[in-house]
Amino acid sequence: MNDSDFPVLVTDRLILRQFNSTDSAEVQRMAGDKDLAENTLNIPHPYLDGMAETWIQSQESDFQAGKSLVFAICLKENGKLAGAIGLNLQLNFELAELGYWIGKEYWNNGYCSEAARLIIDYAFNHYKLHKIYATYFTNNPASGKVMEKAGMHFEGTLREHLFHWGEYKNLNYYCIFKELNKI
Repeated sequence: MNDSDFPVLVTDRLILRQFNSTDSAEVQRMAGDKDLAENTLNIPHPYLDGMAETWIQSQESDFQAGKSLVFAICLKENGKLAGAIGLNLQLNFELAELGYWIGKEYWNNGYCSEAARLIIDYAFNHYKLHKIYATYFTNNPASGKVMEKAGMHFEGTLREHLFHWGEYKNLNYYCIFKELNKI
């Protein structure tokens, strides 16, 4: 794969594109918000200088290696970065894990659900995936709404599954199969 292989996906309101180095300040600002970080597993808090640059740089090599596909979620009207959405690919198992975050000032606009539907459709059509799954901390029901609006179905709760920020947290597990009506 080369740089030109990275897709650009578009909806009426959004452009999903590859992250680049000019996004680092906005990534640090948004991901550095404690309210955002506490509801994600992989965003540290505090979000220190240099972390955004390192994360963005890692995306290209992970894409080239077939490990992940991570998009910047941008507003079509002005190009502003609103968040991130991606898939951790397990192509040998025809499986991927969906993950996302949206900057706090962009919450409750449906951007994440819109991006999730788009990336799920792209992944099923482009990769030979059978299933895409996602999890969220049960104290963050808004994330579950994103999954439901994207067509995913609840499979179960993993009780006290992760120790995160000083406590054991439950995870709700959702999935969607390539055959959209299969649950």
